Amino acid sequence: MKPSSRSAVAPFYVMEVMKAAAERHAATGDVLHLEVGQPMTPAPAGVRAAAAAALGDDRLGYTHAAGTDALRHRIARFYGDRYGVAVDPGRVAVTVGASGGFLLALLAAFDAGARIGITEPGYAAYRNMITALDLELVGIRVGPETRYVPTPDAVAAAGPLDGFVVASPSNPTGTTLTPGELRAVAEHCHRNGIRLISDEIYHGITYGEPAATAWGMSPSGVVVQSFSKYYSMTGWRLGWLVLPDELIRPVEVLAQNLFISPPTLSQLAGVAAFDCAAELDGNVARYAGRRAIVVDGLRAAGIMDTAPADGAFYVWADVSHLTEDSRELCARWLDELGVAVTPGIDFDPAMGHRFVRLSYSESTEDVAEAMRRIVRWTASRPG
Repeated sequence: MKPSSRSAVAPFYVMEVMKAAAERHAATGDVLHLEVGQPMTPAPAGVRAAAAAALGDDRLGYTHAAGTDALRHRIARFYGDRYGVAVDPGRVAVTVGASGGFLLALLAAFDAGARIGITEPGYAAYRNMITALDLELVGIRVGPETRYVPTPDAVAAAGPLDGFVVASPSNPTGTTLTPGELRAVAEHCHRNGIRLISDEIYHGITYGEPAATAWGMSPSGVVVQSFSKYYSMTGWRLGWLVLPDELIRPVEVLAQNLFISPPTLSQLAGVAAFDCAAELDGNVARYAGRRAIVVDGLRAAGIMDTAPADGAFYVWADVSHLTEDSRELCARWLDELGVAVTPGIDFDPAMGHRFVRLSYSESTEDVAEAMRRIVRWTASRPG
């Protein structure tokens, strides 16, 4: 017997880089991690205190498939506090991370064969999940001419679509759509019968204007959010969806069958995350400092062509003057410098061989040292 054709998706190369970095670390003890897209900080103190209390007082059984009432109401309140938009708690589905939420949204909204647009460059796991579900992936090219953000014209040029995934801030580029840009895309999608799925998991991590939510911009749209990035809770595997009327019950039933419920301990603790803004905004201030170190370091290394890093904790850099094989370049940097960086092929199958993604979520000291090594390496190259 053989595996299913649905399983024949490309690997998530950042995980391959992480594996190689772990092997080098075991052998030499010297690896600086610019490949991993997760905060180095633990969950905020209030979340950890709530988790400790729950461990002592709660039996931690199953919850409602869509999450606890307390967390769903707190998430709904967050939308009023942060964005000034109303969300009915009944529209909120708590999920097993944003990945679990994205899976539920795809299954609830689209039949096999549906055409789903996603930007190139764009998040690799979303692209591979679309393929694994027998949906037709439609790449939509974004580049420097639009600040690496999608436009209604780019969506229209892709031909008939059933769905479109927009991410703001984006992984891997870090670029953020303005409220006007996001509204234009959302309204175009709704007018043309395209289900918008708005990935907002990096909200809270921006270095200028706050990111806008797509909720309320498209009556048929879905918002995907997560506690992983801004809230520094990657391993807690907790996210949420905000859903239009017609998807509330389908998502609930699918969640019952696929997951039973999201992690109970994470939900009980997660309510406290919304009251930890001072601690979390301190993390963002440190990201801003590291962002400057990476951008300045790349320029010193002669790597000048980067996407605008408006948010998240990534820089997307064109290294085509150094290589036409970003995977090989990343392997060399790991082997020769002890610096782990993700090749662009993870995020852009057509042009990714010319790009790398650098994450600055690790410590300021590690990020600074990694950039010093890259600058020395490029300076030592002949010519």
